[in-house]
Amino acid sequence: MKPTALSILVLLGFTAVLGAQSTPKESLLALSKRDHTVAIVDPATLKVLAKVPVGEDPHEVVASTDGTTAYVSNYGGGAYNTIAVIDLINQKQLASIDLGAMRGPHGLMFVAGKLWFTAEVADVIGSYDPATRKIDWILGTGQNRTHMIWVSDDAKRMVTTNVNAGTVSMIEKAAPRPAGPPPGAPRGAPAGASQGPRGPWGPPGGTWDQTVVRVGNGDEGFDVSPDGKSIWVANAQDGTISIIDVATRKVTETVSANARGANRLKFTPDGSRVFVSTLSTGDLVILDAGTRKEIKRINLGHGAAGIQMQPDGARAFVGCSPDNYVAVVDLKSLEVTGHLDVGTEPDGLAWSVRH
Repeated sequence: MKPTALSILVLLGFTAVLGAQSTPKESLLALSKRDHTVAIVDPATLKVLAKVPVGEDPHEVVASTDGTTAYVSNYGGGAYNTIAVIDLINQKQLASIDLGAMRGPHGLMFVAGKLWFTAEVADVIGSYDPATRKIDWILGTGQNRTHMIWVSDDAKRMVTTNVNAGTVSMIEKAAPRPAGPPPGAPRGAPAGASQGPRGPWGPPGGTWDQTVVRVGNGDEGFDVSPDGKSIWVANAQDGTISIIDVATRKVTETVSANARGANRLKFTPDGSRVFVSTLSTGDLVILDAGTRKEIKRINLGHGAAGIQMQPDGARAFVGCSPDNYVAVVDLKSLEVTGHLDVGTEPDGLAWSVRH
């Protein structure tokens, strides 16, 4: 029996449904800077399930806490001012976030129901509320090229690296201050005159204190230790790592890691080891967090960039931009066990868990 046009269309439609692969509960997200896409990877099979457009020059990616949405910073060295929004369930791009004059968005983190970001050209950090679809807070660092960001779970402490300044900003929400008249108010104003719909005079959301810590030259990648006691900062130009004591807000040690071109730095989930990727040499430098000594150095290719640790401590994923693959590293054997093709010039990586 000769197939009809209708039967062919039905068959094709059925094949398309079979070919569609839904996003698993846990997934690895990997950016391709040249293809302008984010790949959704099944960590169980290491297969790319979908690639979604994200806009020009994507650099960093993060997933919402519930694992339904991804956000991607379109950097462009300061030429762009958007953050792409991706529906991870339906695997499609949504309307982007327009940052206006805040150009060069880069570092991203999703905490306390909000997206936190840096904007290099404006030297600011800010937060975007997905519920209201509005940018609801901005803070200037006053430091040149505010690049990466970390935010505590309660959103009361933040850390940024400032590349050209060679500094780290440690930002904390200040304790409430006694109510008083706003600057310029006449003396002897009646009690309570400074009270308004937002309470005592002051900027919405309270005030913030910043401590600027000098580290090394060209600091980019950094991580806060799992116990929250130290901040490790990779200095790309010096090839060193500055260790900041959180309690004293001072550099207590500078490790000569021979990691020139250091791009990203990440602790393993158990906090025992530190991985440093080098974009100029392609080396992955692995340090013992306790002794500060090098455990192993793995050459991954011609350049290593973004690092993502698998939360269960089984593997690390490293974007090797010049070689167009993501290297898979076994965290127990410290050996490369595979490569992922997620697109041309991979960089930023993230882990998504749907709740």
